[in-house]
Amino acid sequence: MIIGLFVAARGLPLFLSFGAWRFIASSQWEPAQGLFGVFPMIAGSLLVTAGALLLAVPLGVGMAAFLAELAPAPLARALRPAVDLLAGIPSVVYGFVGLAVLVPWIRSAFGGPGFSVLAGALLLGVMVLPTIVAVAEDAIRAVPRTYREGSLALGATPWQTLTRVVLPAARPGIVAAVVLGMGRAIGETMAVLMVTGNVTALPDSLLAPARTLTANIALEMSYASGRHQEALFATGIVLFLVIMALNAAAALARRKEERA
Repeated sequence: MIIGLFVAARGLPLFLSFGAWRFIASSQWEPAQGLFGVFPMIAGSLLVTAGALLLAVPLGVGMAAFLAELAPAPLARALRPAVDLLAGIPSVVYGFVGLAVLVPWIRSAFGGPGFSVLAGALLLGVMVLPTIVAVAEDAIRAVPRTYREGSLALGATPWQTLTRVVLPAARPGIVAAVVLGMGRAIGETMAVLMVTGNVTALPDSLLAPARTLTANIALEMSYASGRHQEALFATGIVLFLVIMALNAAAALARRKEERA
């Protein structure tokens, strides 16, 4: 709460003097010229986060279902620590691996500079995977055993029971897993900063470089002053608003699923 008030107090003067809509909708970020537009950074954050979720949600839910329902107990006991280990790796290590392996691979396979939205999305997809797997697995395991037994007693196969009974029953918990993964992805800084190229231009493809809101703050806060510093705090306010909007949309979807 205190951090939010501090960021708001430092960023609101820029909104009042420059204009909130102009700040959000403009595509020009040239602090030396007094131009502060974060729309390219908003687009970069949303594209990288959406790409990460497209990779991590199917893999994460599939892995969670496999560990909870299908994997033999010895295999599940071996795989869970391996998945948990991914969550303990520092983000800078992910960034270094992405810089050394992922960026050159994208450059050779698809062309372009390699530093791109695609690189950030793939890297973030791996980073948020442990969160989605852990929460989704707990949700699947929380489904009452009677659901499974009733489905099997009616003649359904184990696969049909999983896909048509267990996963739909666990859907609210799976949505919560996606929300947590989304929050981790959109708030990540160091790894994304190292592989996306950090160009303050609107990305026109997945292979184009981009800059996220978090990277924009991290790159320029050390030397910013005056209105430039206020603009970076205002960027933090925009980041808060984007996260709140995404979480509100996900919470609304979750409530609809629970009512259904």
